Amino acid sequence: MNPLVTVVCLCYNHKPFIRQAVESVVNQSYRPIQIIVADDASRDGSIEEIEKLSAEYPELECLLIAENIGNCRAFNRAYALAKGDYIIDFATDDIMLPDRITKQIQMFSSLDQSVGVVYTDATYIDENGKFLRHHFPYLFYKKLIVNIPQGDVYSNLVSTYFIASPTMMVRREVLDRLGGYDENLSYEDFDFWVRSSRDYKYAFLNESLTQIRKVKQSMSTGWYVPGDKQLHSTYLVCKKIQQLNRTREDHLALVKRVRYELRQSILSQNYSEANNFMIMLRELGGVRNVDKNLFTLNKFKIPLSPLRRLYHWIRYS
Repeated sequence: MNPLVTVVCLCYNHKPFIRQAVESVVNQSYRPIQIIVADDASRDGSIEEIEKLSAEYPELECLLIAENIGNCRAFNRAYALAKGDYIIDFATDDIMLPDRITKQIQMFSSLDQSVGVVYTDATYIDENGKFLRHHFPYLFYKKLIVNIPQGDVYSNLVSTYFIASPTMMVRREVLDRLGGYDENLSYEDFDFWVRSSRDYKYAFLNESLTQIRKVKQSMSTGWYVPGDKQLHSTYLVCKKIQQLNRTREDHLALVKRVRYELRQSILSQNYSEANNFMIMLRELGGVRNVDKNLFTLNKFKIPLSPLRRLYHWIRYS
């Protein structure tokens, strides 16, 4: 028999997209699937759309959370209902291609128990479904990566963001061992990556099996803007990494990560987080003269965020 796969469909104000997202899961070529639709107190009419979908597709399990509790807590609430051997955390503004689950399960079946995560390439679309770019070809084109890591990817994940989180399928025992997501954090993927990859291997399936929708009000649009609350979560994860590190390679990866976050904090006018990252960089023995000079700008609170936005537009568009 095929193993059961649980797809946790997380919704927060996704009314325009939720039907297409949920139906892309319902119409997967793979069976059996447990589909849990969890709404984190949407205010845009998403709940009414979920109720319609529930009437049309009785197999859906719906969890309507009365008060907005954030992505990490909402996922954990839904995960408590999960029965599958494999788990997918799926946002209801994204779309699964019909054979995604089939192909990821096929890959898992060819691997041993040491592999905890299978991830894939992805396609980005806009709010209207128009193609924007492919994930990994873009990273190669912009010279943000030189290869796609597999196996023991811990140091890679500490130093560099390269995985498109919506593409991941996770072995259930990984999430059980971690106790789900850390509810003290405002976002989940960086923390999940480093904690899971410390003890489990990652495998890459070189196909684009998920369409990730870029919308104006997504969590990613709040990155590195003045008052970015997610930066503190990144700092907390970096503190965890200090305890998780085992080798000099791990140490150097964390130095690279902290130096990057320090730079982004200063340039985005997140002054208190810049202080946190500078203290950590000193603890790690990684402070260079260029870091000291840049940190001087932080002391004077020079408004650099417009300059950062211009650079970001030139570098990444």
